[in-house]
Amino acid sequence: MTLARIRLFGLALAAALLAGAAPQATRAQSGDVVVFAAASLKTALDAVNAQWQKETGRRAVVSYAASSALAKQIEQGAPAQLFISADLDWMHYLAQKSLIKPETRSNLLGNRLVIIAPKDKAQPLEVKRGLDLAARLGSGRLALANVDAVPAGKYAKAALTKLGAWDGVAARTAQAENVRAALLLVARGEAPLGIVYQTDAAAEPSVAIVGVFPEDTHPAIVYPVALTATATHPGAAAFLAYLTSAGAKFVFEAHGFAVLSSGRS
Repeated sequence: MTLARIRLFGLALAAALLAGAAPQATRAQSGDVVVFAAASLKTALDAVNAQWQKETGRRAVVSYAASSALAKQIEQGAPAQLFISADLDWMHYLAQKSLIKPETRSNLLGNRLVIIAPKDKAQPLEVKRGLDLAARLGSGRLALANVDAVPAGKYAKAALTKLGAWDGVAARTAQAENVRAALLLVARGEAPLGIVYQTDAAAEPSVAIVGVFPEDTHPAIVYPVALTATATHPGAAAFLAYLTSAGAKFVFEAHGFAVLSSGRS
């Protein structure tokens, strides 16, 4: 796949994801809780949401995209009542603009960063200093989320830089608008390798993990959560509380997330 086609594919997929996200929020009925959540949470959070609906009869409408895109939408007045970011930076961004309720903010989940390949072409990689990803890419490109804005991409660049591997692949990346778009490039065989979260890899049967980044190669992967400053729906606080319940913890852990102690972030 050419770089131009990869970029076109990524932009088209991102547009579809975001186009689906914004109308979802506007379609929410008065009894619904509107949640904006990092794309990497989709599989697990959908399961938590379904469980919450079954137990309480309430429903959350969840829009998924890159944390950066969602934070910008909230800044522009999108009707989100709860935000879950895939890193601390974008939650800090909203906090600095007084767009979240600081007393509701906590660290919800943790994750791991991994290298994936199409399942039928998976060969283990030793992830250490001197890692030569360029050799394994052949004529292909490394799929990852945008390294300038999207948390998964920023973590990936930090890890590769720490291992001395970034310069060798910087010009050979296929940067997607969010981590799930990067995952799909590898799942479709459009890229021979990709860097995503461990939970993304677990959610896609067409890929396999070929390497795991040591945790000291990048900032800790933390998913903070908070109510937005405009959140008034009583269901928003109830859903936030449910996210830290024993039932939700079981679901998140079953999908590969580390459940944090809900400490202040």
